[in-house]
Amino acid sequence: MTTTVARPRLVGSDVEVPLVTGGTTRHVNLDYAASTPALREAAEAVNALLPWYGSVHRGAGYKSLVSTGAYESARSVIRSFLRVPEDHVLLFTRNTTDSLNLLSASLPGEAFVLTFDSEHHANLLPWRRRRARFLPAPPARDAVVDAVTEALKVVRREAPNAPVLVALTGASNVTGEIWPVEEVVEAAHRYGARVLMDAAQLAPHAPIDMSALGVDYLALSGHKLYAPFGAGVLVGRADWLQATEPFLLGGGAVRFVTTDEVLWSALPHRQEAGSPNVLGAVALAAACRALARIGMEHLAFEEQGLLELARQRLSRVPNLTIHTLWSEPGPRIGVVTFTVEGIDHGLLAAILSAEHGIGVRHGCFCAHPLMLRLLRVSEAAAERLRSRLRAGEPLRLPGAVRMSLGIDSTAEDVERLATALERVALEGPRWRYRLDETGEWVPDPDPRPVPDLPFPINLERHLGGESS
Repeated sequence: MTTTVARPRLVGSDVEVPLVTGGTTRHVNLDYAASTPALREAAEAVNALLPWYGSVHRGAGYKSLVSTGAYESARSVIRSFLRVPEDHVLLFTRNTTDSLNLLSASLPGEAFVLTFDSEHHANLLPWRRRRARFLPAPPARDAVVDAVTEALKVVRREAPNAPVLVALTGASNVTGEIWPVEEVVEAAHRYGARVLMDAAQLAPHAPIDMSALGVDYLALSGHKLYAPFGAGVLVGRADWLQATEPFLLGGGAVRFVTTDEVLWSALPHRQEAGSPNVLGAVALAAACRALARIGMEHLAFEEQGLLELARQRLSRVPNLTIHTLWSEPGPRIGVVTFTVEGIDHGLLAAILSAEHGIGVRHGCFCAHPLMLRLLRVSEAAAERLRSRLRAGEPLRLPGAVRMSLGIDSTAEDVERLATALERVALEGPRWRYRLDETGEWVPDPDPRPVPDLPFPINLERHLGGESS
């Protein structure tokens, strides 16, 4: 007898969006790699807790007890979802960026960090505060372990007893390629090094067994795991996180304070100063429960079929190039980054949205060194870009368009994207567009109405970058 698995339910999956050409259409969301919609279970958990919301860890009132219990139960649920070793600690943070900055601040002072220049900025920039070595992205997946091993040999010759952390992604947010984390862990541990996996992109697409992988630290974001309520986690070995002064200083992280001395709390409270985001933690746990019920293995299998369809379909679009770091086939998540010759990446994304109701991401995806390599931007050209940016010139960076699949993506969504791209590649836009003051393409004019919501909405663009 075949068991039917309930399909995931996402908030807003049936939203109709206006088109500049008139009328509305079902919004096709192909921007999951940036931020995911909320699972209904996550939104329902937040709404259920709101009437019982109270202070966490600090109150004797009944609502405070309920909120504290919900917060700590969420910690247990997420530990189970990730199969965290018993001796590892799980800390609630805001997101992956927050988690990696926390870990960076907790490293022993003499520590070395090894990472690749293809990483998301969240797993690149925090290590600059440490003795960091940025390794060139290897030319093939099979070369990753060799690159790490050679770098570890050099570090061990220079500093035989220094703490070492190898920081790498589980799956690239640009190309979707899955990195050989388990093999890197084996190599790193042979040299007494620890491994941090940025799981922000991998966790929504594949099952993670932290105990089996052997990674020492793991970071992820709720807003990429169908719980966009402001919570993320850092999971890992406790010693470094316990030995240093807390990353954030304030209430909740202390046992006793005088004007000249502080006695810090033990983990996890030591690294969770301030009022905890109980609603975000509960939402993230609810999403993990829902995904576990459906089965991450099942979802990953379904996504692979859809990803193969997307890659085949997009490869038939005229003048479209799919960008990958490694040329040989290998495991990947549902992310495809591409360019269409002769059409600016920002203009292409604007056309897909305004004329076809399709949401994608464009730009450099918070991975500038990797994008410069994929787009074959020479060192001389990159230096010219830097010089002009230092001089304060308004300047558009080279970039690409990224489509990314989620748990409710369909073959129809892929076909709508491919059909729209074919039309744009062959016929160009049907509307007029201009560059606004932020350097982004916008419809001119833009007749689309603002949604009727119970708070102000400003649809003007604002400068910013992709978060993790």
